[in-house]
Amino acid sequence: MNIFEKVKEILGSQVNRKKFDPDNIKEDTPLDSLGLDSLDVAEIVINLEQEFSLPEVSQDEMMNLKTVQDIEELIKKYQK
Repeated sequence: MNIFEKVKEILGSQVNRKKFDPDNIKEDTPLDSLGLDSLDVAEIVINLEQEFSLPEVSQDEMMNLKTVQDIEELIKKYQK
């Protein structure tokens, strides 16, 4: 499973609670269009840290996550 598919799976589990179809999630999907608030994004980041064995993501980095692609780039940055 590639990074996008795993991110989509994690986002899908979060947005399912918000009544949004996770199949509509694309790389350029804005996170706020998924009905996610900052608490949801924080929870998603914690799940990503665990799933991808990332170091703790800073608050600044978290605030800069605007699209699904931003999440992918953050993961790739730490996986180098």
